[in-house]
Amino acid sequence: MDRKSLIANRLLISLCLLSIYLAGCQGVTGKLRENQAEQGIYLPPTSVQIQAAAPTTQSVTPTSPAAAIEFQASPTPQCTNNLRFVTDLTVPDGTQVAAGSLVDKQWQVENNGTCNWDSRYRLKFIAGADLSAPLVQALYPARSGTQPAIRLTFTAPAEPGTYRSAWQAYSPQDEPFGDPIFVEIMVEGEGG
Repeated sequence: MDRKSLIANRLLISLCLLSIYLAGCQGVTGKLRENQAEQGIYLPPTSVQIQAAAPTTQSVTPTSPAAAIEFQASPTPQCTNNLRFVTDLTVPDGTQVAAGSLVDKQWQVENNGTCNWDSRYRLKFIAGADLSAPLVQALYPARSGTQPAIRLTFTAPAEPGTYRSAWQAYSPQDEPFGDPIFVEIMVEGEGG
């Protein structure tokens, strides 16, 4: 056999193998197209068909029938709310104040949850004496991991005695979270 006929034979064998391979591929894609038409699903030309099996599950049928792969959508992680009391910045518990005076109370807290507090978060009065403060206050802004100061202004009652006011953080879903914070004052009598 001469060199030209050897090259011609190799070329002929290569073309035959290529046509067999392409015929096999066309059979697989033809079946995929028939399947799509039956289900009324349009998929652009591809070698893989994706079918929705459930709202959170997708099945992938590879071109080779040897394997099938299941994919599950991962749920969106929800953040967690938390507030940790750190320290009193002003008016330590038991501070004596004059009757009717304004009390500027500040607490250092930590947003030790994973949610950032925005304008939807609230601080609400939960127990004790409200000391003439609005019963619901805004609690923002505070990114997760920061230590903001919370500031409320109270008015001391006219009557002498010990007064305690408790407050709690609330999420946008109106759920309480974290440590409650307190102010405790002693209103002086006239002899003072």
